[in-house]
Amino acid sequence: MFVKSLDLLNFRNYETLSIEFDPGTNILCGSNAQGKTNILEAIYLAGTTKSHRGSKDRDMIRIGADESHIRMDTDRRGVGYRIDVHLKKGKGKGYAVGGVPLRKAADLYGFASIVFFSPEDLNIIKNGPSGRRRFLDLTLCGIDRVYMSDLSSYMRCLGQRNALLKEISFRSERISELDVWDVQLALYGKKITERRGRFIRDFSVTAAEKHLVLSGGKEKLELLYEPNAPEGDFEDLLLAGRDNDIRMRSTGTGPHRDDMAILANGMDLRPYGSQGQQRTAALSMKLAEIETILSEKNEMPVLLLDDVLSELDRDRQDALLAAIDRTQTIITCTGMDESVRERLKADRVFMVADGRAEAVSAPEAGAEEQTT
Repeated sequence: MFVKSLDLLNFRNYETLSIEFDPGTNILCGSNAQGKTNILEAIYLAGTTKSHRGSKDRDMIRIGADESHIRMDTDRRGVGYRIDVHLKKGKGKGYAVGGVPLRKAADLYGFASIVFFSPEDLNIIKNGPSGRRRFLDLTLCGIDRVYMSDLSSYMRCLGQRNALLKEISFRSERISELDVWDVQLALYGKKITERRGRFIRDFSVTAAEKHLVLSGGKEKLELLYEPNAPEGDFEDLLLAGRDNDIRMRSTGTGPHRDDMAILANGMDLRPYGSQGQQRTAALSMKLAEIETILSEKNEMPVLLLDDVLSELDRDRQDALLAAIDRTQTIITCTGMDESVRERLKADRVFMVADGRAEAVSAPEAGAEEQTT
């Protein structure tokens, strides 16, 4: 698939924006804080219903405006789809495909396949478990609408249970109401745990293949699921931890506290890996994400690269550029060294500044890059 065009109204720093992309490689050039990443965020949001930053809806609406609109035209196997996203302060997102409103976000599944890669992803291994859980959730939601629905239901139940825990601090007679939410939380939590475990087992094989190439055959990568609550023990653990949950006013048990171990030749890269090892493993996982989408959905995803090439050395750049050859890619950068420009064929280049994105020729972009 590929993105044909994007129109924004009151999104982030853009009052209005209209941009048409090439099915090949597109480069968004410009200085920092000009809105390059905002364009990628809008594409990702329209394709997945989620902000890669985890932003709240109100934060994506332009300052001074009450609502925002994203329109994205895509092509999937020769069939065009128009995706509309409507953000409004104090209300949930509204979605439509081809002008037809969707009842829920999960109904958008299947209309777009997108992989986002940012410098923050290179830190997924050394940072905390929340980043690794987010990687799992974003990847799984992109290939499995049932998982997306279960995760949404789980997070809704978790929010209700946590709200009740806070209320019990003042009204202890409501403690019996926890039983209802424990049953619901365990129901969806078990489904999430089972699906994550199955996914990581398969995904680990693909990531290991990528990592073996990137490491020159020197390292064997292994991903291991670390569930906070094993499937059969969830309800018992919730009950056992109830007093502590009431004291802390928060649910301490469940897949919202899961983690994933990342090993190279048996060594846990989270605390012990060098920066080079961690970045190689992170890149292996992102490349495996592309292959997983291709395998699960039989189509290449759109690849969004947010100023990530400058963070990689030559060998890792080569691995990522090889993936670019097979899919539409939209890249942001403040500058690109000569060696990258020689290996990267830019089909369309845009200069981004002051809330505008204007198409320019590659030589013009190169001249601009030298000054940034």
